[in-house]
Amino acid sequence: MQDLEKIRNIGIIAHIDAGKTTTTERILYLSGRIRKMGNVDDGNTTTDYMDQERERGITIVSASTAFEWKEHTINLIDTPGHVDFTAEVERSLRVLDGVIIVLCGVAGVQPQTETVWRQANRYGVPRLIFVNKLDRVGSNLENVVGKIRERLGANPAVLQLPIGAEDSFKGVVDIIREKAFVWSSVEDGTNMEVGPVPEDVIDDVKLAKHQLIETLADSDEEALNIYIETGTLTEDQIEKFVRSGCIKGTITPVLCGSSFRYKGVQPLLDAVISYLPSPLERPPVKGTNPKTGEEIVRHPSVDEPTAAIVFKVVNDPFLGTMCFVRTYSGAVKAGTYILNSTTGRKERVMRCLHLLAEQRVDIPEILAGDIGGVLGFKEAVTGNTLCDESNQILLESVTFPEPVVSMSVEPPTKADEDKLNNALRKLALEDPTFQVKFDQESFQTIISGMGELHLEVMVERIKREFGLQIRVGKPQVAYRETIGKETIARGQYIRQSGGKGQYGDVLLRVSPSERNAGLIFENQVSEAVVPARFVSSVEHGVKDAMESGPMLSYPITDIKVEFIDGSFHEVDSSDVAFRIAASMAMKEALKKGNPQLLEPIMKLQVITPEEYLGDILGSLSKRRCKVEKLDRQGVSQVIEAMAPMGEMFGYTTELRSLSQGRATHSMEFSHMEIAPPQVRDAVIAAVRGIPWAGQ
Repeated sequence: MQDLEKIRNIGIIAHIDAGKTTTTERILYLSGRIRKMGNVDDGNTTTDYMDQERERGITIVSASTAFEWKEHTINLIDTPGHVDFTAEVERSLRVLDGVIIVLCGVAGVQPQTETVWRQANRYGVPRLIFVNKLDRVGSNLENVVGKIRERLGANPAVLQLPIGAEDSFKGVVDIIREKAFVWSSVEDGTNMEVGPVPEDVIDDVKLAKHQLIETLADSDEEALNIYIETGTLTEDQIEKFVRSGCIKGTITPVLCGSSFRYKGVQPLLDAVISYLPSPLERPPVKGTNPKTGEEIVRHPSVDEPTAAIVFKVVNDPFLGTMCFVRTYSGAVKAGTYILNSTTGRKERVMRCLHLLAEQRVDIPEILAGDIGGVLGFKEAVTGNTLCDESNQILLESVTFPEPVVSMSVEPPTKADEDKLNNALRKLALEDPTFQVKFDQESFQTIISGMGELHLEVMVERIKREFGLQIRVGKPQVAYRETIGKETIARGQYIRQSGGKGQYGDVLLRVSPSERNAGLIFENQVSEAVVPARFVSSVEHGVKDAMESGPMLSYPITDIKVEFIDGSFHEVDSSDVAFRIAASMAMKEALKKGNPQLLEPIMKLQVITPEEYLGDILGSLSKRRCKVEKLDRQGVSQVIEAMAPMGEMFGYTTELRSLSQGRATHSMEFSHMEIAPPQVRDAVIAAVRGIPWAGQ
C-alpha cells in the first residue's frame, strides 16, 4: 500500500505560451519517466499527443501522467493555456492538491494567468510560481514579482535568484540554503552542479533572504515570535514556514529558471515535494447524503468508505470510454461494481489504469489520494460522484462557463446523420463547454463553444477521428436576452375533465439583476397560500420559460424572480400544474418587461511592437472595443480592452496583417452587456431574415 505522505497530485497551469508543456516534458525526462526528450516546436511532446496539439503547438486537452522523484509519486496534469479550453483547467483544479503556475519572465502576469489564479482560489488549491524563460531578452524576475503582487493580489515569497540575465543566464541561487545551482552548456539538464553563491550576487542573496524572513514573519504568528526573540530564522525554520504558508495560502513560493534550456527544473521538483501538500495535508472532502441532505466528511484513508469523483471523460479509440477518477477515500477496485450517486445507478469497474499521456498501465485499484483511469462505465460524466452503495455520499460537482460562439454543422450526406450525431454526443460527453442543440425552426444542428478556436478544433476532430467531411456555417455569437424593467404577471393552469383536474395558480414579480447573476429565485409565499412541496415545481417552470426569450428565442439570463402569491386546490393541484402555471406567468412577465438583447463582452489583450500601435488601436476602435489600459512591456506595448464578441471574428488574420505577424492577442469571456440599439436591430434583422432563429 502506498504511503499517502509521499504522493503529490499537482497540475501545471498558465497563460498560453508561458511554457507549461515544455516544463512538463523536462520534468518527465529529468525524473526518468521518458528517455527521449520532446519539444513543442518539433511536435513530439509526451503530453501533447493529439495530432492537432502537435500541429498547432498548443495544449488542447489536459493530459495526466505519473512519475517518481526522490521516493515520492507525483501525479501530474498538464493543462491548456488557451482560454477556449478553460474547462480543462477548471475540472483539473477540482481534484488537484497543488499547482505550479508558470509565468513568462518577460510577459509576467497575463490575462489567462489571472483567470487560472481565480480558479485556483475558488478551489483553495496551494500553488508555487515558476518564472520561466529567464534566458529571454527583456526577462526580469523583479518586475514579474511586482506584477504578482499587483495583479494577483498574492504574497510572493521569492526562494531563488537568477545567476546571470538573458543570454548569460546560467543558473539559480537557493536563497534559503545559500547554494548555487549552475548548468553547463551541455543541453540535457543532467549537468547541474551545486556550489557556493557567486561573489557578484552574495549581497543580493543576503538581502533577499532577509526579505523572505520578514515575509514569513508577517504571515505567520509563530514565525513572528521566533523572529522577535532571535532576530532571524534558521534554514529549517524557513523551510517549515514556507511549507505551512504555501499550504494555508498565506504566501506563494516563487522559483525561477528556463525550462527550454533545462535550467531550474530539478529544484522545482524538489520544491514540489518540500512545499506542496500531500493528500493527507488537504482538508477532508465534504459532501452530502443524497437521501437526507446532511453533510458527510471523508478523510483521505483507504479504511474509510469510498468517495471518488469523475473529473474527465475521454473516448479512447482502442479502449472506448475512459473516465479519469480522483479517489478521496477508500478505493475504486477493478472487477467490482460501484454506485454513481449522481445518477443513482451502479457502474461496473472493468479495469483501473495509471496514465502516461496516451499510454495506459493496468493497476488493481485506485486508492485514496490517487488519480487514475477507469474503463467500463456506461453513463458517468464529468462531475459524477462514485461511492459505496451502503455508504452513499454526493460531492460538489464542477461548474463551467456558458458558450459564447455557435455555428451550424451538417453531415456530408443524409446517410451520415446518425454518424454525426454519435460523434457530437461523444465530444459533448468529453467537453462540458461544448454544447449541441437541434434547432426546430431551421432543422439545423447547432454546436456552441468557448471561442472560434474551440469550435475549429472540434470540427477538425469530427473530420479526423470520425471520418466525416462535414459542412459548417459561419460562427455566430451566442447572444442572451434579459428584461429592462420590473413586471408582475400571473399564470393559471386550470383544467377539469370529469375526474381529478389540474390546478395551479402563480403570481411572479420579475426584475432585472446584475450582469452574470444568472437566475435569482426567491419564494415569498407562505405554506398556507401554496404548500412548500410545489415551490420547486414553480422554479422549474420559471427555468423552462427562460430557455427561449420573447425577442429572438435566445436563453434568458440575469433576472430576479420572486414567487409572491398564488393559490392551490386540495385535490387538483399537482407539480405539473404549478410548473405549467409558473411557465405561463414567466413568459407573460418577460413579454411585458421591456426585453433586451445581451451580447458577450471579451477581455482582450494585444501585445505589439510599438510601430504598429496606432494601426492596431484604430482597428480596435472600428470593432467597438473600449481600450482600458496601455502599458509598456520591454520593447512592446500591451493593450488591454473590452471587446464585443460579435466584432472579433477574423481578428487574428487582421492583426497578423497589421503587424506583419509580430503582434499577438488573447481573449477571454468577461461579462454579458446590453447590446446597443444598432447592434440589436442588426441582429433582429439578420435572425428574422434567415430560417435560424437563435440557439
